[in-house]
Amino acid sequence: MQRLVDNTLAITKESVKTFTYESLNNFVRLINGVSALLLTILPGKNSILEGIHGWELRPTFRGPRLPRWMENGVSSFNQLIHELSVDSDGSSSLDCSSEEEEEEDSGENVCPATPLSQSSRFSRASSFNKHRRRHWLHWIRCIFSWLLFPLRFLLAIPFYLYGSSKRTSSVSVELQPSHVHASRRSNTPRDHVVQRATDRRRGVVEDLHLAIEIFIETVFEFFHKAAHCVFSPLDTLRKVIKWFSSNSTDHGKIPNDGVAVSVATNTLSDNDPTPGERKTSFYHSLNTDARTCKDVITELGYPYEALRVVTADGYVLVLERIPRRDARKVAYLQHGILDSSMGWIANGVVGSPAFAAYDQGYDVFLGNYRGLVSREHVNKNISSRQYWNYSINEHGTQDIPAMIEKIHEIKVSELKSEQPELEEETNNDQPYKLCAICHSLGGAGILMYVITRRIERKPHRLSRLILLSPAGFHHDSNSVFTFMEYLFLVLAPILKPLIPAFYIPTKFFRMMLNKLARDFHNLPAVGGLVQTLVSYVVGGDSSNWVGVLGLPHYNMNDMPGVSFSVAHHLAQIKHLKKFAMFDYGSAAENMRVYGTPKPLDLGEHYNLIDIPVDLVAGRKDKVIRPSMIKKHYKVLKDEGVEVSYNEFEYAHLDFTFSHREELLAYVMSRLMLVDSAPKQQSPPKPLKLKKSQKVYSN
Repeated sequence: MQRLVDNTLAITKESVKTFTYESLNNFVRLINGVSALLLTILPGKNSILEGIHGWELRPTFRGPRLPRWMENGVSSFNQLIHELSVDSDGSSSLDCSSEEEEEEDSGENVCPATPLSQSSRFSRASSFNKHRRRHWLHWIRCIFSWLLFPLRFLLAIPFYLYGSSKRTSSVSVELQPSHVHASRRSNTPRDHVVQRATDRRRGVVEDLHLAIEIFIETVFEFFHKAAHCVFSPLDTLRKVIKWFSSNSTDHGKIPNDGVAVSVATNTLSDNDPTPGERKTSFYHSLNTDARTCKDVITELGYPYEALRVVTADGYVLVLERIPRRDARKVAYLQHGILDSSMGWIANGVVGSPAFAAYDQGYDVFLGNYRGLVSREHVNKNISSRQYWNYSINEHGTQDIPAMIEKIHEIKVSELKSEQPELEEETNNDQPYKLCAICHSLGGAGILMYVITRRIERKPHRLSRLILLSPAGFHHDSNSVFTFMEYLFLVLAPILKPLIPAFYIPTKFFRMMLNKLARDFHNLPAVGGLVQTLVSYVVGGDSSNWVGVLGLPHYNMNDMPGVSFSVAHHLAQIKHLKKFAMFDYGSAAENMRVYGTPKPLDLGEHYNLIDIPVDLVAGRKDKVIRPSMIKKHYKVLKDEGVEVSYNEFEYAHLDFTFSHREELLAYVMSRLMLVDSAPKQQSPPKPLKLKKSQKVYSN
């Protein structure tokens, strides 16, 4: 009777699992199909979806499954090694099956690196015992699939059972040596890097699959134990008596007649640097990408250093560095809006500007603007409204000056300590050359920085500017941006007290965004629909906006936001058709800050820029159109600045997230034009501005 009940529960459990899995999968397919239908009727989708390379409407969804070296949640690595040891070639590399190699070709699954777990030697015996029970369950599933065949044939619903070759969810994975040997390949160091960088997150749908499986397993385990208690009363009575007797013993005594049993455990030594150096894991326990800039850099074998920078108004910034301490060439990279230093390294070794500059011999510094949800400030009790009360002015006059002065302080100290001959050089307080590579809002900030430093007659310490689709001029745009412009200008007095910034304040919703990005990847039609809708909001730009949402920038621990005043400032610039500083709304306040009733027009002071400027535009960029980059070029050229202009077939985000190498080659060629020999900056030119010394006195 006990065996009959066990068999009945097992068959029922597999049936319930199959029904729930396929119900969820069919619902997901329905959503993907409706999204595909909507995509067919939306206008302009072809140009918008150009940023998603190789996208298809067919869903690539599958349920969560454990790695191939796991057996019922426990490592079976030793068993796999034993089976592989009989292979004649003697190779120790581990391979995926031919079926999974096909999935690897599509970029969806990579055979994970196998950990050397000591627990495998204890779990091997238990995994072998469970193998026999699954054998007869396989035949029951086959019979069950034939019973469902008429329904499957009539409704044309693909019932993929739990035990099929391509299962939607798998708790126990059988390892077949023949499959493993069929597609053997070597595991190179490059493969190891790819494996560690592979996206192992779970989406919301995959979490639902896992939750359903856990719930079903829990319910049927309860009924299994209840049935065992009913049909085996003697065993139940013995366990109850044993439980009460064990509770009656003293907790301080050692069982087994006082003989202590030692169990070997692994411990970290006190001098192990790992706990102190790695405060975050690559993938969070909730399967969201929790990598930091440090994680990505160090895992790829590059050195890393983090510097704490405090601005004059109390904001705490993180200046990250890929150090080359003896280098006399320095590259400073500044990100744009809704971005961070992660953008410069997100493509890995091949395709990331930061790594390319380091490989060319540069000491690389990655700047971070204020504006993260962590809200780091010297005032620990600062309110959200106070923290987000800043515009682009503060990026150019507070953030960048603080970071560049920190770079100067470090480089002078390091170079003079490692190269004592520099002490003998007279009239040289900068024994290095500093080049800035900036994208979008970073370009506007660095231009503001150079001009205001010249106005204040302070050294800006820069030798060259390479600006990738820089902000500053925005009057040539589509109707979407025009509508947003008037919305901010009209409603700013009402909305600013209510909405200090645009960001996701809670960890839960940031986690949901991170997981939804994974679902958008698994369901290409849904991802394409979201890509299309987001692109409409940003003027039809064809950048891979959905792909960027899946990058480590947007994790549950921290995420960049946009201050309301920054958005308001951009609306002012577009409305004025000038690259001007923030208008505080009254002549008296502008007079106090700028010394003039109107905000400072930066475009009128491009003549103060005394270093070469390289402008790069994107022909597909609809956020900042090439005509606006040409506006920068024309004004700079008219003011006698040494300036160059180039265009690429890029959208706005492609300048940092594209894997194409032509941009990197161009940027590196411009960097190499700067000689590492020090050169004194020319004295500032006179200004025609009233009370210019009062500028930015706040």
